[in-house]
Amino acid sequence: MAADLGELLVPFMPTIRVPKTGDRVYKSECAFSFDSPESEGGLYVCMNTFLGFGREHVERHYRKTGQSVYMHLKRHVKEKTTGAAGGAIPRRRNGKVFLDLELNRDFNGEDYEYEDEAKLVIFPDHFEIPLPNIEELPALVTIACDAVLNAPSAYKKQEPESWDEEIQVSRHARSLRQLDNGVRIPPSGWKCQKCEMRENLWLNLTDGSVLCGKWFFDGSGGNGHALEHYRETSYPLAVKLDTITPDGADVYSFEEEEAVLDPHMSEHLSHFGIDMLQMQRRTENGHHTDNNPRPRVSEWEVIQESGMKLKAVFGSGYTGIKNLGNSCYLSTVLQVLFSIPDFQRMYVGNLQRIFDYSPLDPTQDFATQMAKLGHGLLSGQYSKPPMKSELIEQVMKEEHKVLNGHQQRGISPRMLKALVSRGHPEFSSNRQQDAHEFFLHLINLVERNSAGSENPSDSFRFLVEERVQCCQSRRVRYAQRVDYCIQLPAPIEAATNREELLAYEAKRKEAEENTRAPPEPVRARIPFTACLQAFTEPENVPDFWSSALQAKSAGVKTSRFASFPEYLVVQIKKFTFGVDWVPKKLDLAIDVPDFLDLSRLRATGLQAGEEELPDLMPPIVLPEDTRDNSMSSTDYFAEPLTLPSMMDPLPSTSDSPMGATPLDNLPPEESIAILTSMGFPRNHSIRALKATNNNLERALDWIFTHPEEEESDGLSDMADTEPNDNSFSNMNSHSDSTLSPDRETSSPRVKDGPGRYELFAIISHMGASTMSGHYVCHIKKEGRWVIYNDHKVCLSERPPKDLGYIYFYRRLSSS
Repeated sequence: MAADLGELLVPFMPTIRVPKTGDRVYKSECAFSFDSPESEGGLYVCMNTFLGFGREHVERHYRKTGQSVYMHLKRHVKEKTTGAAGGAIPRRRNGKVFLDLELNRDFNGEDYEYEDEAKLVIFPDHFEIPLPNIEELPALVTIACDAVLNAPSAYKKQEPESWDEEIQVSRHARSLRQLDNGVRIPPSGWKCQKCEMRENLWLNLTDGSVLCGKWFFDGSGGNGHALEHYRETSYPLAVKLDTITPDGADVYSFEEEEAVLDPHMSEHLSHFGIDMLQMQRRTENGHHTDNNPRPRVSEWEVIQESGMKLKAVFGSGYTGIKNLGNSCYLSTVLQVLFSIPDFQRMYVGNLQRIFDYSPLDPTQDFATQMAKLGHGLLSGQYSKPPMKSELIEQVMKEEHKVLNGHQQRGISPRMLKALVSRGHPEFSSNRQQDAHEFFLHLINLVERNSAGSENPSDSFRFLVEERVQCCQSRRVRYAQRVDYCIQLPAPIEAATNREELLAYEAKRKEAEENTRAPPEPVRARIPFTACLQAFTEPENVPDFWSSALQAKSAGVKTSRFASFPEYLVVQIKKFTFGVDWVPKKLDLAIDVPDFLDLSRLRATGLQAGEEELPDLMPPIVLPEDTRDNSMSSTDYFAEPLTLPSMMDPLPSTSDSPMGATPLDNLPPEESIAILTSMGFPRNHSIRALKATNNNLERALDWIFTHPEEEESDGLSDMADTEPNDNSFSNMNSHSDSTLSPDRETSSPRVKDGPGRYELFAIISHMGASTMSGHYVCHIKKEGRWVIYNDHKVCLSERPPKDLGYIYFYRRLSSS
């Protein structure tokens, strides 16, 4: 038999590899679906590329690559039978098979047992060789199989780079000495005992001193009085005051010089009168929210609809997304995007074509991973209601919560997150992020990966007309820019409960000065109309350079819609920066309407009687000229300009209307692709980038200010270009169609139409800062609101429309 197996594998030996350092072994999830070893068909791992494939996708990989040898992994999970022994640890057969593979479920592992099974499968005949089979397999195959079985998963490889390092228990925690000095710490109103600082405060766990920090591992700083106190006293441990929750706190050891764990934290805090169970609970994965529980508790309860008996829903479009550790910002954005037909059509409608033409490594292909996630959310395959027999069984056991958590497991976005966050310092981390910033980041990736094909982000794109007026000459300049979201200010002064807010602020200051508990918080209630009014009001332009006066002048800018998008994204500017540079959220409630008419904000362009500012730029002063000038004319620049090198040719006014130095070589292809994906001609995009030293933002401005410039290069690919039906000159005309990507125009593709909208989705944030807290989203589907809270999907009883952070509107039909 050994000779037979050896002969059988001889033709495939050159294709079987042993994983080396740096190779990623995808043995926990399929590259095209969310199948895993726990799925009915198990998972097939290619013994050459180490990519994983579900039963429906392994044949495609075999046909495309010719790789014939796969390792089939299957995990059998079943509920543990209760017996006299009770509580026995899960039984595991073939203990080394899935050494690092955690259970892909949301239940207590001690209540279940599982058996792992592995075998080699040879395609196309599906010949199976059970593992382990050391005596009968060739040595190379045995080594390769053992290496695959014991290799860490592909995502374990990334953890040292993108996830926080594991924190160790302090050696001082068990034997920490605490002084019996009668110190009691109030629930708020803390300040440093040496410098009056009220931010980044640390409680020394030995003597109860409250002092400011100096280190920056938590993103904030101070005057170093906590460290200074340690050097004077050698009291080793301190806890950051605004991180204390029932789950723990941020603890630092001065002697060990690192963040540590304190298993006896509750006991150590109670010595100073702090009851951990009364503090604000942590967010979903241990990151803190706020030391003042009351306003945040209310917000958390309202947004998550806590206390209501929400009915779970299943099926197509009702699949949750598992939280990977502060990844809810990603989940909420993706849930909303894949509720939009354009994204469904692009990635799910073209699923087979995308999969068939995917590169050899589909884990690194944006379209493939978006299609995979879209199919996971919309197919209903991963959101099936429980069987009637399961319901009866669970009711008998009175384990309704277990049933709900068991059935609604959701899908894991791990592969897509790794791809879209690669190289990004924030999104590649395990920290909470701003959902608005991630939305723009993802739209940028969609743009870059949609060149030459349908671009679903066209639905969000619109043009903003900016009118700038010189206050002295009264002349004006009109310009247009592309945007995907409007940011509405939240004017506190327009709050309808302003008197109540002023009274609360006075009481809060008084309580803080007297170190008393703060009064019951008051949430500002602001009319949505006031937010729109603040958005449309003129704003001052800092360092405005007037081309009419050839000097600095006062200038004002107003913004209007040059086009209306098919889907309008509205962000409420709820966040500001504290003294520690950490974004903090304003406690606001805004009466956002279900229906919105912005028609009155349609741009009008140059009006009769208005005189335009001359099309001149501030003079560029070369470095050698500044020696004889007591006043450098760079003072007139509204923004720093890149000065040409002494080895570069002087600017050509014919080729560079913006006064920037043209480059002989082509701009970066990535920058060209971004502009062309927005509908601009390639040749025009190159000229714009050259004219602005490859600055994308200025290149867009250049294109907008030169929309009618004729291309004199006589490119053959422009001979058949159709007339531009969507230029700025007739931007106000109604056009519901997307311009073809193949069609070169001098303006970006927009889906202009009426400015009347209906609210269909809300992303809400709970917590004090974008760097902490939790996101959920509510989406209106089939006439009913649905709440998506990580893997849990339920019918919403009371969507928190007044507490949202990002609102999504769809255009109403003109009929």
